[in-house]
Amino acid sequence: MIKNIQTKIILIFFVLGILMIGSISLFNIVMLEKMNQSIMSESVIDQAQFQQNIQMQIEQTKIISAIAIGIFAIITLLLGYFVSKVVIKPINQLIDSAGKIANGEEIEIIGADEKKTEIDDLVNAFSLMTKELKQNLTEMGKQKKQIETILVHMTDGIIAFDMDGRIIHCNPAATKLLELDKNDDDFNKIFKKLNIDINLEKIVYLENWTSSEERLNIGEKYVNLLFAPFQDENDKPAGIIVVIQDITGHVKLDNMQKEFVADVSHELKTPITSIMGYADTLLETEYDKEMQTKFLEVISSEARRMARLVTDLLVLSRYDNKKITKEESEFDLGDLTKKCIERLKFEIEKKNHNIECFVTANVPPVHADKYGIERVILNIISNAIKYTPNNGTIKVYVGFVYNDAYIKIIDNGIGIPEQDLGRIFERFYRVDKARTREMGGTGLGLSIAKEILNQNNGSIDIKSEAGKGTEVVIRIPVNKK
Repeated sequence: MIKNIQTKIILIFFVLGILMIGSISLFNIVMLEKMNQSIMSESVIDQAQFQQNIQMQIEQTKIISAIAIGIFAIITLLLGYFVSKVVIKPINQLIDSAGKIANGEEIEIIGADEKKTEIDDLVNAFSLMTKELKQNLTEMGKQKKQIETILVHMTDGIIAFDMDGRIIHCNPAATKLLELDKNDDDFNKIFKKLNIDINLEKIVYLENWTSSEERLNIGEKYVNLLFAPFQDENDKPAGIIVVIQDITGHVKLDNMQKEFVADVSHELKTPITSIMGYADTLLETEYDKEMQTKFLEVISSEARRMARLVTDLLVLSRYDNKKITKEESEFDLGDLTKKCIERLKFEIEKKNHNIECFVTANVPPVHADKYGIERVILNIISNAIKYTPNNGTIKVYVGFVYNDAYIKIIDNGIGIPEQDLGRIFERFYRVDKARTREMGGTGLGLSIAKEILNQNNGSIDIKSEAGKGTEVVIRIPVNKK
């Protein structure tokens, strides 16, 4: 391609030179011809002599033009050779070297002991520079892909805006968290849609602006928006980055903690109020022995209720903080279940329940915290006794399925409404608060049972229907030999 350009340039240069020489020669000949005609029309002494001189000048002009054209052609050829040798050849070498480097080929660089020209040095320098540039571009490409991969797989949303509010980059997490569509392509559009009164210029230019962080509720999600300006290489404002964090879990946990504190306060306040009331009455008024005994029994009952509540809270706290020391051992789940039923014999006889226990043959032994599992079984069977009316039926099955031993407790008691089933494992949640307190419950039994089973890789499931009874299934992995 360079050679074609060289040929065209030399050809154009040669043609223009010939045209210039030819034009000058033609101009001289024309002027001499006019002078000859003017002499012929006038009476001039020695007219023949003048005509002869003019004719000689015309012939000389033609000869000089031919010689000039020949000399110019020789100069043009020498110039073409010089351009080809000094300019075109090095440029071709540069292009060939760049092409080889671009294709990943190695090129030979002229050694220090060899004769080289300034153009050769330029070729070598250009080759090295091109090679380094290619390496830098490759490294930049890798870094760009790494950053893009990180942004795509981040759980936090990232949106970058330029100074005009146009989106530079938006990762999938941001689109999902803010529920954006294809029309949300501008800073003002997005935050107007989210009902956030925020200004891009204020964020960029006012360093101490206090509203650089926002909390937003979108449907059932809670997100935190952090606005941070960024600058270009000249330390001038270039735009703003918005980081979107999903804080739904934190908000729910915070609400649960607040609700838990309120529930604990309420649960402790009730027995404390009763104890204080009866104690003050005994101190202020004289009662007979029978009345004093009655008041003291109420005080004792409320005190024991508080003690159970505090004990359950401490147990939950130890499980939450992993401070429970599990004493794992191998035991027979069927035998443990029968012993638990025997311990509750007094409560069963008091309500005249018919309780039956069936143990399937060949139930493998389980390896778990025996004390914890015993507490779970006692809690579930005790609940079945409490919430089943007198003369009720309770059936307990112990069996084995796949890799789990299980205990199934079925009663025909009052049951649990469907809308409450999803919350029965929440701490202090009661279906019927007044009835539960009357029966001495703390509202923490099922929460503790679930924590114990989680610690032992087990599970608990409850099915129930109001007025028709409840079915509870406890699963514990068997000991694998």
